[in-house]
This record gives sequence, C-alpha cells and structure tokens, in this order.
Amino acid sequence: MPSKVPDGERRGWIIPIGGAENKENDRHILERFVAVSGGRDADIVVIPTASRMNETGPRYEKLFGDLGAARVTVMDFDTRRDCQEPGRLKRLEEASGIFFTGGNQLRLSTLLGGTPVAKLIRVRNAHGVTVGGTSAGASILSEHMIAFGDEGSSVISGSVRLAPGLGLTNRFIIDQHFRQRDRLGRLLTALAYNPFAVGIGLDEDTAAFIAPDETVEVEGSGGVTIVDGADVSFSSMDAVSEGQPVCMLGLRLHILVAGATFNLHTRVATPGTLLQPKE
Repeated sequence: MPSKVPDGERRGWIIPIGGAENKENDRHILERFVAVSGGRDADIVVIPTASRMNETGPRYEKLFGDLGAARVTVMDFDTRRDCQEPGRLKRLEEASGIFFTGGNQLRLSTLLGGTPVAKLIRVRNAHGVTVGGTSAGASILSEHMIAFGDEGSSVISGSVRLAPGLGLTNRFIIDQHFRQRDRLGRLLTALAYNPFAVGIGLDEDTAAFIAPDETVEVEGSGGVTIVDGADVSFSSMDAVSEGQPVCMLGLRLHILVAGATFNLHTRVATPGTLLQPKE
C-alpha cells in the first residue's frame, strides 16, 4: 500500500517514462527529472536491476551527471539479501531522486517486492523524494503492475496478467511503449478487472510527470493515453470465458501531448499550455 504522506509535507514527484527517451539531442525528460530532484543539488540513485546489460547503470550515471546532478550513484540488486544491507538503505535515504531503468519488470518485482528497499522507497516518496523510471522501471511504480499481456486493441479475458508493483500509488496502472507496440487492448483488459484505477499508456520518448497534487503533466515527443473507467456502466469480464472478448461500456479516453494535463483526483483533463497563443 502507498505510504501515508506526513501532515504538513508533500509527496514527491512520480515520473513514469514510456521507454526509449531521447538521450542525445533533446534530453528534456531527463533534464526535468534532474530539475524536480533538486537541480544542481540533485542526489540521484540509479537502480538498473530490471536490465541484464552491464552498461545500463553507468550510462544513466553519466547522463545525469552531464545534466548537472551533484551526485549520482548506481545501485544494483542481484539478490533479495542485497535489499537488506544497511549501507544501501542509508544511501537511498540520502537521495533526492531515485530512478529505475528499463528491462524486465518481473525481475524488479521479484527481487525488490516486500523488502526493506521497497518499503523505504515508498516512505521516501511520501516524504518528498522524486521517484521515476523508464519502460519496465515505469511499470513497477504503481500498486498494480502489468506483468505481461497480449498486444492488440481488443479486450480479451485472460490476456493480461497483473502482479504487485512497488506501490507508490494505487491511483493508476502504467503501460509503456504504448502506440509503438499496440498495447491499448492490454491496458483496457487490466482496467476491466477493476476500473478503480486510471490507465496511463505512455508512448516512447514521453513521460507523465505526476506532481504532488496528483496532476499529470506530459513531457516528450509522443502522447499519453488516459483511460478513465470511473463511469463504466457495464463489464462482461466476470461472465466470459478465457480468450473471449469483453464488453465494456462507459469508458472515457483522453489523448494528451506535451503541455496537456490530467488530474488523477478530479479526473479532469485540460489542454494546459496548449491554449497559450503561439509566438
């Protein structure tokens, strides 16, 4: 469950990225991650555990350093025992920003789930620390995580498997590489189990900067697909057999691009800065 925000404090930013964020020319997403993590004073811990590529951690260490972060540490976890080491926990307590790289979200959940590290990251976010991740590192952030599922636009019973995520929030379910891998159907299927959460589908090189006030602000070159099931009037998920299509009535869908916003509390979307006149 999400950690309670102490009285008088504000939760930290939560920043899921759809994967393949620009790391060369226009690094605006990563630049803003550094900015909301403290800017020149940013103290960032990179967790590359989802990836099995040795160069992943050092690459983000250099990227964040080049973008002006004061201190960047790569902290990998190969075993669940690693998640209990006092030195690692102390380093996480010092961080102003925590970043999960891409890879395999089930590797993250099986190694970190239920450990002191997972609990500490929830607590630190509740105390104002920024937590973000890209691709698999985005999926893990919420309480309910898409472990795997079929691609395509259809809602099919049994085509998606959910697993517990890190649990920073229970307000949304993330899917990444969204339009590039045709994942609308699997996000809708995940929501069909329980429309309480908001579905957030992130295109590549696109991020949802979720502010302490629960406002989603879009950054990047793609779009963010918001699926709101609050007004669903009917779902046949409980009545159909596995592999059969599901009927859902009353869904609301928004397509947001950079500058547009969505409030997870009020469930109101706005064009945001897109209404500002062009110079």
